[in-house]
Amino acid sequence: MATIWVFAEYKDGVIGKVTFEAVSEARRLADAQGKTVSVVVFGSNVDDAALAPLAQYGADQVIVVDDPALAEYTVDAYAAALDGLIEAHHPDTIMFVASSTGQDIAPVVAQHQNAGLISEIVAIEDEGGQPVYVRAPYSGKILEKCAFTNNDDLNIVTLRPKAFTIAEPNTSRTATIVREAPAGFGNIRQIVKDVLRVASDRVDLRDAEFIVSGGRGVKGPEGFQVLEQLADELGAAVGASRVAVEQGWIDKQFQVGQTGKIVAPQLYIACGISGSIQHQAGMGQSQCIVAINNDPEADIFRIADYGIVADLFEVVPLMTEEVKKLKA
Repeated sequence: MATIWVFAEYKDGVIGKVTFEAVSEARRLADAQGKTVSVVVFGSNVDDAALAPLAQYGADQVIVVDDPALAEYTVDAYAAALDGLIEAHHPDTIMFVASSTGQDIAPVVAQHQNAGLISEIVAIEDEGGQPVYVRAPYSGKILEKCAFTNNDDLNIVTLRPKAFTIAEPNTSRTATIVREAPAGFGNIRQIVKDVLRVASDRVDLRDAEFIVSGGRGVKGPEGFQVLEQLADELGAAVGASRVAVEQGWIDKQFQVGQTGKIVAPQLYIACGISGSIQHQAGMGQSQCIVAINNDPEADIFRIADYGIVADLFEVVPLMTEEVKKLKA
């Protein structure tokens, strides 16, 4: 039976939330086309218990490749293992999340398989029974519709994070778990010797419902301490514009925007951020945007639901105190 595959974002025994977005959309598309959904999980010592939610969001089958060579991501090992699975099962479509991993491996697999690739789609429409993939290039200035002309062959797409809604989980659903060992990974040039992680107790930007973000107006690393106090009271993640990252005021992992992370929280508080089109591409889908900037002509005010023309170093501490009072 025709199958849609979703490549899971799996790390340290946890399925990334963005994977559930992709599985939910794959389920919707599969139901419309009479297909099944399989989720591919790579890792080492993969625990079946961590895979249970995949069925609840729409997976019919979970294909697990468990090997020490897959403990840390390398494009050589992951692409070789995925090539082996494709040759064995011949899926119709493979969906990747447009994360750093997905954007790295998807074109490599597409080239190996001589397959079509459409990247960073934000919606899937049906036209005459065929899926049409919607992209938002040029930092979201336009929308374009794309379709594959080789629908009888393998097609590969990457889904922009936060662009697709996670379905309500169906706790009664189950999926078949199949463990496979593709024949040989070939010559793997890359070996991960060590992984350095920046420890943080804050929620990941991609999963955050509230984000307090800073830009050029923060004026330095000390300025982010003011934002962090508000974030602590809100239970929010901390974000940053590209300028703040390039100045070395905050780590790259906190960057929001076209060249950073795509977020869509319930509340996005932009502090001292001018609001370039590249930054808007990363946070424009936020449900509520509050902008604080002392420049009344800043572009961020054009998309803000609430705008405050003032010095962020005066406004943010006041907001922090008000949140404390509400929590008291």
